[in-house]
Order: sequence, then C-alpha cells, then structure tokens
Amino acid sequence: MSDTATTQTRGSSAPVNPPRQVSGRTAFTVGGVVLAGLLLAQGIKVIPAGYVGVVFSALSGVKPQPLQEGVHFVVPFVDRVNLYDGRLQEMTLRQGVSDGDEGAIRARSKEGLDITADVTVNFRIDRTKAAIMHKELGRNYMVTVVRPQVRSKVRDAIGQFNAADLISTQRQEVEANITRSLTEIFSKNNLLLDSVLLRELRIPESVAKAIEQKQTAEQQVAVEKNRLQQANISAQRAVVEAEGAAKAAVATARGEAQALSLRGRALRENPQLIQLTVAEKLSPGINTVMLPADGNFLLDLKSLSAATKTAD
Repeated sequence: MSDTATTQTRGSSAPVNPPRQVSGRTAFTVGGVVLAGLLLAQGIKVIPAGYVGVVFSALSGVKPQPLQEGVHFVVPFVDRVNLYDGRLQEMTLRQGVSDGDEGAIRARSKEGLDITADVTVNFRIDRTKAAIMHKELGRNYMVTVVRPQVRSKVRDAIGQFNAADLISTQRQEVEANITRSLTEIFSKNNLLLDSVLLRELRIPESVAKAIEQKQTAEQQVAVEKNRLQQANISAQRAVVEAEGAAKAAVATARGEAQALSLRGRALRENPQLIQLTVAEKLSPGINTVMLPADGNFLLDLKSLSAATKTAD
C-alpha cells in the first residue's frame, strides 16, 4: 500500500523546467552598455560657477587651455580635471589668530620703532592662466606666494615712514606702496590683486603718548602763530587808519589855508567887504551904519550889497 501511494504521489507532481541559459550575445550587449555608461560618466565633467578647470592628461601632461564654467567632455581614465576657485579670495593677517603663520605682521618704522600691522588682501587667480599656475605653483599658492609676499612688502613699506606719519598722515601712502609692490609680484605668479586694506597699525604705548604730546605742542604753536598773525594784521590796520587820518587832516588844513588865502585876496582887492562884514556882525538888521574913516560919514549897506552882487 505504501509503495502504491508513493508511486501515485510522484506521478501526480508537476514536471520541473530546466534553467534557461543566457546567450553570449545578450551578455556582450549588457556589458557594452555598462562600459559605455561608465565611460560616459568618466568623460563628462561639470565646472561649477566661479571655478576654472585645469586638465592633466596622462599622455601629454597639463593642457594649456583651461576649462571654464559648464559641461565639458574629456578622455575617460586619461584626463583628470583639477578645479581652482576663480572667485575673489581674502587673506587676513591679524593679531589674536592661533595659527602663527596667520598672525599680525611685525615691522620696524624708519626710526626703528616696533610697528604691528593687521592687513587684509583681496585677490583672485588669473582664470586665463590657470594652467600655467597649476604647473608652476599648484594648489599651495597661498602658502608659497601670497602669504610670504604680503608680509615682505608690508614690512618694506612700513620701513619707509616714521611712526608718527604711519598713524596720522601717511597711512594711505603706505597702502598705495604695498598695492604697487604686490600687484607686480602677483602678476608674475598669475594672480590678480584686488585691494590691500591696512586694518590697524599699532605702535608701543609710550611712543604713542610721546607722539600725542608732540602733536599737542605743535597745535599750540600753530595757535600762537595764528594769534601773532592776527595781532600783526590789527597793527597794520591801525597804521593804515592813522595814515589815512593824518592825510585827511593835512588835506583839511590845506583846504582851510587855501580858503583863507582866497578870502584874504578878496578882502585886499575889495576893501569895502571889510566894512560890510563888520556891519553884518554888528547887526544883520541894520541897513545904514556910521563908521569913522578920516571923518564921519554914512555908509549905505543896500547899495554896497547891490554893488557887491553886481561885481560877483
């Protein structure tokens, strides 16, 4: 009975299909698609905004033409793209930074005083010469060129001025000297300088107090000079006014003398005017007056006045 049941169970089970074999053509096609996708992925390079790509070929070395922003095709597994930041970069050397290489710049003024400078430099790489910079400097241009050159040129510029001038009148001139020097050296290394900012110039406190006292004394001297000039101007004004008054008095006296001379001449030429004047002084209302002149006689003032007017 058991053998019969077993035979029936085996006879009633479904037949098993043999495994299907993949043909060689299908495998080759799939492999080709995968390889093509891999090559395509390796051959397409995207340069982000603000960056520039330098292509290094395993066969020919650095290619002279850099890749600008956008999508580019390179030789897969042969070309390697090195990205450089073409945007504005900032390097600040200031006091209080833990990294010694990034600390403030210590320099000496023209008279040998210690000066500490905090400086910020803004620059960018020359995008058209990125391939040359990649060959000559590489990615460490900040360490090999920018930082040491900034320190050197700042020290050179500070050494050309006195400490008092550095913190007062010549600050802009120092910035201009540093800018000129760095522009030249950056250009030789395929870098473009944008600006140099002297954030702060510090001198020893004792020197600062001495300079402040000197400036105060100079200001006081300038005030006294101004007062002296004003006094001189007032004295000159007084002299001019006195000379003018003297000239006016002389002119007045000369006029009075000329008037007296003319009056005397008129009296000499017209003796009767004396009698008329005497009569007018005695009483303006008297028309006839008696005057002794070698004898007693009457003088008609009306006729004399009429004669005088006719003569005039």
